[in-house]
Amino acid sequence: MKIKFLILALAAPFIASAQAPNFSLSGKIGNLNAPAKAYIDYMDNGVGHEDSTVVVNGNFRFTGNVSGISYARMALDHTGGGKQRAVYTGDVIYFYFGKEQVLISSKDSLDNATFTGSKVYNEYAAYNKTIGGTIMALTKAVNADFNSGTPEQQKDPAYMKAVDTRYRNNIKAREEKQFQFAKDHPNSFFGLVALSESAGAKVDVAKVEPVFNALSKELRATDLGKELAQRIAASGITAIGAKAPLFTQNDVLGKPVSLASLKGKVVLVEFWASWCSPCRAENPNLVKEYNLYKDKGFQILSVSLDNVKENWLKAIETDSLPWLHVSDLKGWNNEVGRLYGVRAVPASFLVDRDGTIIGNGLRGEPLNKKLAEIFNN
Repeated sequence: MKIKFLILALAAPFIASAQAPNFSLSGKIGNLNAPAKAYIDYMDNGVGHEDSTVVVNGNFRFTGNVSGISYARMALDHTGGGKQRAVYTGDVIYFYFGKEQVLISSKDSLDNATFTGSKVYNEYAAYNKTIGGTIMALTKAVNADFNSGTPEQQKDPAYMKAVDTRYRNNIKAREEKQFQFAKDHPNSFFGLVALSESAGAKVDVAKVEPVFNALSKELRATDLGKELAQRIAASGITAIGAKAPLFTQNDVLGKPVSLASLKGKVVLVEFWASWCSPCRAENPNLVKEYNLYKDKGFQILSVSLDNVKENWLKAIETDSLPWLHVSDLKGWNNEVGRLYGVRAVPASFLVDRDGTIIGNGLRGEPLNKKLAEIFNN
């Protein structure tokens, strides 16, 4: 018995050491107090982690363990509305961090916060400066364009097309810089980040794979490296000429709708969300095209990446979308989205009458031309 106690006593310091946190994210945002709460979600070794804490006099702190560099989303609920409200309509930032002690501070919000003590964040900020700003910053600019329009403008196809065009041009310019950054920095973690983001939802294997293979072995072995490798390998599943992966998901009334049931029609499988301004900007054009060709065998099957059913239904009603809608309300974990490799919205796949993919990522004028080619011949 004494031997057992001795073993436990000797082991205790090592157990405590193994469990000691290797990162700390401390916040100081103004003088917020209850009911304010802070929330964090991050990935490590392919496993998602989440935590929350109350805010006292503007202060909060998260600690834990990571194996390397992790990507995080932090949300600050100023008024006690809960995590979902904080994440989707509130004060949110996205960032990378590692095994380090970081102070996140601002006089009023996370959105205006500065990071102190984070080498990883400094490298991330330098990378974003090089390639022209974060996706979030570009998206916020487009959201501002969208929200500045009157209700009448937001239903005007010409106005929405202009908003959508600005967004796509900004993203395209950013992706070109990212791809070059990845080629120039094969040993930098943010070279991998740049390649992953520029590869997009649908990977151009011939273009991306050689650059991926040129990255260091260590980078390819990271969580992000493994995820990109899987995306490259799976890209053929939704390539033009492949059979569209079949799926079934529930509609707004909870009734199952299957892609197989639409065989014989030309189907646009469209991924969107109520919170996605570029998606909403494209909706007037989709309504126009749907009404043009619905009697000729055209159908749209929209898959929503929403989490909140009320938001999903309200967007359908507000935008007057008369076609088929499905969702499992799992957000980015939507099973159909994962099946199709969707990592950004809007995303779409045009499927012919035999179930073969004949287009992907078609929006605006390119989609209109393709549909005219199909139905007017």
